[in-house]
Amino acid sequence: MNKAIFLDRDGVLNEVLSDRVKFVNKPEQLYLLEGAAEAVAALTKAGYEIFVVTNQGGVGLGFLKERELKRIHERLQELVAEKGGHIKEVAYCPHKPKAGCECRKPNAGMLVDLAERHHLDLSRSIMAGDHERDIEAGRKAGCKTVFIGSGPTSADIQAPSLFEAVEDILGMLK
Repeated sequence: MNKAIFLDRDGVLNEVLSDRVKFVNKPEQLYLLEGAAEAVAALTKAGYEIFVVTNQGGVGLGFLKERELKRIHERLQELVAEKGGHIKEVAYCPHKPKAGCECRKPNAGMLVDLAERHHLDLSRSIMAGDHERDIEAGRKAGCKTVFIGSGPTSADIQAPSLFEAVEDILGMLK
């Protein structure tokens, strides 16, 4: 079974609630955070399968169409590929925030589904995110966890950015 790195999208890979963009509702509103594509490239080159797992309640709330979300994710994959990285799949929860589904983080549904379909060993995988709901989803799935940002966290490790977390992530998965 393979080991994987699961990444939250907004706030880990791309800007959100920044001076340039509040929410990403179109591909041209996708601005990668500094070093994010390079971090994915380093993790890809180290032999890990990279997946993005993201809550996208804007779909369920009617702010964003699924076809537009797919275009955003295609753009994300293109930008990462330009730096030598590879995102194997982007999984998303399209449901409203209080829908009660199993896929919306802090539930582990997206991670478990990806693990089943891609033969992943969750105990040898990592979930990285910028909210405690990401960390909780990773723990529920049986993954090690990385918090991207500052402030209190229950994660196994913490770093200010995905780029700055790469060395620690690779050390956790040896």
